[in-house]
Amino acid sequence: MSESTPRITAQYLQQFSHQTVRILGKVRELRGEQAKIDAGGQVNVHLNRDAHLQLNHAVEIIGKVQNDLSVKVLVSTDFGPEGNVDFSAVEAVVDATHRYHEIFYDKEQ
Repeated sequence: MSESTPRITAQYLQQFSHQTVRILGKVRELRGEQAKIDAGGQVNVHLNRDAHLQLNHAVEIIGKVQNDLSVKVLVSTDFGPEGNVDFSAVEAVVDATHRYHEIFYDKEQ
């Protein structure tokens, strides 16, 4: 992927509407081709055929934020049981991404 994919949490969804982002969260609900993840708040995701999420696992999603602030999955990576990931470190990385946005993404996309 050649475009930037800033790391976000649920609170940044509106700011990145119609853009491709990265979200690391905990899988909370699976329902057919949709899922809900906890990424500092609930994020509704629309799965593709290659997404194989498991409940209570950490997952990184690269996807496009839709009009309704859900995320259409382009690529997903299972990081194993959610206890394997330090989510406070994830939040610190997201915070740094937006505090020093000029390093990670162009705000005028």
